[in-house]
Amino acid sequence: MNKLDIHYQDLLGLILGTGTDKKDRTGTGTISIFGYQFRHNMQDGFPLLTTKKMAIKSIMTELKWFLKGDTNIKYLVDNGCNIWNGDAYKKFLKYSVPHDHQETLKEFIQKIKTDDKFAKKWGELGPIYGAQWRMWENEVVTYPGTNYKREPIDQIQNLINELKNNPDSRRLIVSAWNVGEIDIMALPPCHYGFQVYTRELNLDERIDYLNKTTLSKSSDYFHEHLDDMGVPKRAISLMWNQRSVDTFLGLPFNIASYGMLLELIAKEVNM
Repeated sequence: MNKLDIHYQDLLGLILGTGTDKKDRTGTGTISIFGYQFRHNMQDGFPLLTTKKMAIKSIMTELKWFLKGDTNIKYLVDNGCNIWNGDAYKKFLKYSVPHDHQETLKEFIQKIKTDDKFAKKWGELGPIYGAQWRMWENEVVTYPGTNYKREPIDQIQNLINELKNNPDSRRLIVSAWNVGEIDIMALPPCHYGFQVYTRELNLDERIDYLNKTTLSKSSDYFHEHLDDMGVPKRAISLMWNQRSVDTFLGLPFNIASYGMLLELIAKEVNM
């Protein structure tokens, strides 16, 4: 068992042992604590928990969906990912006009798969993660002497650009918590923001990286040699925050998803 599994089980025990009973919007009720944090060193391995069966394809499909900037469940259901089906169906039941036959969830999803016009209208979840990550909308901004429309903000692209050009910035943040649009989202973001942090690698760390990833087993290198071989110059870390999470069911998915996001970003910027 890796260290992450131990930290995760400690958290579950803490919740059960010291958590507070609270009501929630679903009427189910929760046992909750506030403000817990733990860390995982990615050099210890990919953070895929072993305490439950993990639907790894669904986790990665959802992450790809976020990064595409998509907010319609059709892409998900077409690829066998059912994470957001319930949210889309609740929205459909709330806003669709009642008729003689009310679709069941199974029938609703089948129509999403087979009826493009229906999917375009009822598969849409509003400006959730994908929209905020890739197309944060800017309304007309008016200041004394100015009146202009700003283009949508691609936070992921901006993050990549900053990592390449200003990697020591303390503003390497992506936020999904768009206060002006929360009321038109099918579900306000649970994992509402993440921040990345980088640092320079010293010569020994770069050589160690090279020795681990190639057949080379030498220590007779200088930074210039390693630069020529494309060895990363920096290490990168990621921290995300959640306002709410189903710790037993959802948190293992979030951990794996953000672990993969960090891998993708690191590969893109060679860190």
